[in-house]
Amino acid sequence: TAKSPADSTPRRPVLSVSARKIKDNAADWHNLMMKWERLNDNGFTTANKIVNMKISEQFQDNRVEIACDNSVTQPEKPTPKYNEELDNCCAELLETLKHMTKIQLKMEKLTSTTKAICDLETFHHGAGNYTAPFFHTWPTPYFYEVSLKLSEMYKKELQLKQTIVQSIAHSADQDLMMVYLSSWLYQPYIENSSTLLLEAMLLETGHRQC
Repeated sequence: TAKSPADSTPRRPVLSVSARKIKDNAADWHNLMMKWERLNDNGFTTANKIVNMKISEQFQDNRVEIACDNSVTQPEKPTPKYNEELDNCCAELLETLKHMTKIQLKMEKLTSTTKAICDLETFHHGAGNYTAPFFHTWPTPYFYEVSLKLSEMYKKELQLKQTIVQSIAHSADQDLMMVYLSSWLYQPYIENSSTLLLEAMLLETGHRQC
């Protein structure tokens, strides 16, 4: 009987359970980092609105103070009025931070899962007995090292963002507010190497082609 085309086509080796999980984790890292960047952009837009409103309020307050100083009767300074738009923006920024916190926790879970896979491989093959790479060249522990590096970057960045959210609407120093804005946008704790690490992991696991 003639063989079907499917029979004559070389089959790719089936990935082990551990290898499949590592490949899935790499895809999850990509998705989480992309979501983080979108949230970072949205958060910057909101934070920028907050700073602009704060500066505008200070400008108006200064004009009122000058008017009061020049007045003969010197009436009492008006009490600060409630700014609903500012309050809404602060709530929006806090909501963005909550979503980023969830993403960072998922990153930590990916890292712990990768660590568990490494421990399992060590248990099966014994410490010091290096097995063939799951994919191309990376030894299994390197996936954990990369995950840990990425996770630590985002953990530190999240802590910085928590400080910014807590402080940005209460600051009266324009220079400090600009530092907050710049820090949110440029994310000093997420190093440029994060993109290279992600791309290398995607390439190693077959999500990216050479």
